[in-house]
Amino acid sequence: MQWVFLGCPGVGKGTYASRLALGLRVPHIAMGDLVRQELKRDSPLSKELKDLVSRGKLLPDELVLGLLTKRLEEASANQDVGFILDGFPRTASQAKTLDSIASITLVVNLRLREDVLVAKCLGRRICSQCHGNFNVANVDVPETETLPRIFMPAILPPPRCLKKMTMRSDDTEEVIRERVRIYSLESRPVEDYYRAQGKLLDFEILGGIPETWPRLLSALNLQGKIANTSLVSAEKQKIAA
Repeated sequence: MQWVFLGCPGVGKGTYASRLALGLRVPHIAMGDLVRQELKRDSPLSKELKDLVSRGKLLPDELVLGLLTKRLEEASANQDVGFILDGFPRTASQAKTLDSIASITLVVNLRLREDVLVAKCLGRRICSQCHGNFNVANVDVPETETLPRIFMPAILPPPRCLKKMTMRSDDTEEVIRERVRIYSLESRPVEDYYRAQGKLLDFEILGGIPETWPRLLSALNLQGKIANTSLVSAEKQKIAA
């Protein structure tokens, strides 16, 4: 299996991709993690990356593809049976290039309303000591005549982490809305690309992890193959990618 998770930054690709990868025993390849690892290096490249990330800009294709190709080579060397990739591709040209280095079999497109997405991203917190991911936003959008209710309760840290909470430097409303704008302009053609191939599965997120997880398993026909209970400790979950 070689799956891709699509969706706006902050929609929860990392959360659900990592859970599925653990349950299906395949690697979870998160482009965000690969980029953040590169950002820790002290080099001209890392400085260029920091500037682009802080402004919510897409990274150059050649850079992203280089990081991904290296990771896929590592997976191949480890004789992994597949992977679940999130955070890439983000443009139609990247999707076409990905087809030249992998055989994607399924693309899951996570969707969430922009107002809820912004609130969710602004609530993200990381413990500076244990590196656990949490979310202090309590989202409860009432049902309307045309839209269903969206309820996402906060995922609060344990007492030992309360005074160690930090935010990602790029989690500001301005940067988040810029990410959404860029995604709308440049990334959504990726959906059309995979839809034309018959590989795209649209999935609406309407609630928090406890409500969404079993719905996702059902949509993927994985009921009974992966437990509905938590596969990853709440302190270690990646709330979004």
